[in-house]
Amino acid sequence: MSERRTIRERVEVGGIGLHLGRECTLAFLPGRVDSGIVFRRMDLEGSPETPALVKHATLSERRTQLGDGAEALHTVEHVLAAVVGAGIDDIVIEMNSAEPPILDGSARPFLEALRTAGIVGHGGVADELRLSECVRVVDGESVYIAHPSPQLELDVSITFAHPLIGAQRGRWIVNEQTFANELSGARTFGFVSEVEMLRAKGLIQGACAENTLALNDTGVVGNTLRWPDEFVRHKALDVVGDLALAGRRVRARISAVKPSHRGTVTFVRELLAHSHREGSVIGIEEIMRVLPHRYPFLLVDRILEFEEKKRIVGIKNVTINEPFFQGHFPGHPVMPGVLIIEAMAQVGGVLLMGEIPDPESRVVYIMSLDNVKFRKPVRPGDQLRLEVEMMQIRGQVCRVRGVAKVEGDVVCEAEMAAMVRDK
Repeated sequence: MSERRTIRERVEVGGIGLHLGRECTLAFLPGRVDSGIVFRRMDLEGSPETPALVKHATLSERRTQLGDGAEALHTVEHVLAAVVGAGIDDIVIEMNSAEPPILDGSARPFLEALRTAGIVGHGGVADELRLSECVRVVDGESVYIAHPSPQLELDVSITFAHPLIGAQRGRWIVNEQTFANELSGARTFGFVSEVEMLRAKGLIQGACAENTLALNDTGVVGNTLRWPDEFVRHKALDVVGDLALAGRRVRARISAVKPSHRGTVTFVRELLAHSHREGSVIGIEEIMRVLPHRYPFLLVDRILEFEEKKRIVGIKNVTINEPFFQGHFPGHPVMPGVLIIEAMAQVGGVLLMGEIPDPESRVVYIMSLDNVKFRKPVRPGDQLRLEVEMMQIRGQVCRVRGVAKVEGDVVCEAEMAAMVRDK
């Protein structure tokens, strides 16, 4: 697992905001371990703070906004893109206005400032958002599909009825190097035909040819492109910035068709609902401290999620070396259904034993099974995702509901009653 990162020292940038048109000095400061990305409004009484999390996001036109009212933060996507593109987990972003400076319209000046401040590891384990199944979101014309992946991969496509844009598509494995070289310098863009309408709404008050690629009917006004496909690169940059609102390093293969800020915020909410937190797993050593089982009957490899007294998710990697495959349908290996139930029961045991003092001296016994259903066979190479939720608990007796999945498909489900007893 990766170490969490922050910056070594304070660094500042300044300029005018894109939409509100107000001057802003923005400072990056080192953050505490596990504090995440936090904005701090220095122009307001008490210097209120807002974590860069999707629960604070407000669906706004043409920008990503955190909060509302006087404490709102507008157009934060380029700053966030630079922070996560640099691989930073913990940082404080101080601002003396409601909107960061637009600078040249890209994330590159922010990234350069962060590199000047020095990017350093400072302990702790970086949280990673990982998927075990496909996630699909449609928001108006925006369509997003995410698949499990050990890294962040973006496939972004856009279509505009303009001779310089048309249909553009780009694919990137997003890491520090590719973000810096291929995405960070892509600038925001807009159309001259929309200027009057947007300014009437109080938007783009600070836009000019130096910070925005303004397109008339035939080309760019007063500027030149850095790449022929700079437009789709900027849309990918915006996606990177909005993904920061997950509060974790996103690890997924994402296809985004006509992405928008509103759509990506909605997409992040769905990713969180279908994800597990890779940085907060319970490893095998802790599992063995809680459960008395040992090889070949320890059927849990890791705990991915743990909600006290509510829910737990574990995994079991099924390999051809499992001893039960030697005699269970030789030549056509299938995991015995009763062992899938046992694996779910063991995950439920971790949930129950988490509430019990001195778990080393206790053992969990299954009392009953109800509504057991086997949906699909489990074979070598499969990874069982074991989801168990608490239905009822009274003293040392509980009822739980378990579901086992492989690649998002349910393979087994059951309700179980269990009791904790002294060994």
